[in-house]
Amino acid sequence: MSADRAAGLVLAALAAGIAAIALAELPMGSWARPGAGAAPLGLGLILGGFGLALAWQGGGAWEATDRAEAGRALAILAAAGFAALAFEALGYRLTMAAMLAFLLLAVERKPVLPALAWSALLSLGSFHAFSVWLRVPLPRGPFGF
Repeated sequence: MSADRAAGLVLAALAAGIAAIALAELPMGSWARPGAGAAPLGLGLILGGFGLALAWQGGGAWEATDRAEAGRALAILAAAGFAALAFEALGYRLTMAAMLAFLLLAVERKPVLPALAWSALLSLGSFHAFSVWLRVPLPRGPFGF
């Protein structure tokens, strides 16, 4: 059994567990007013479908991918991990600016000034969109920024 097929079966098993917990412990609600279990059930079904598709068609996908790209994937994963850990401590704007600057400078190798400008613009702009327009409470960080 290839690694792709094994991973697909693991994803399908994980999805079945998520769907079972959602069905057993969370209210489903109705189509007009979905309950707390509707989203986990839907995501579990989608994940299960992708897992079964991977298990059925698996094999050959890794060979088609350049193994040098694994370093880039790990850098992106590390940036996402940093953002998850630093989000509350540094606040949304500083965390997103640092993550975007890392991704643009270290991963994509963009010029310094445009990368820093885009990082600042995207972090401030997305904060404004979420905080002001959508009224999502986002952490402000230690400096109130």
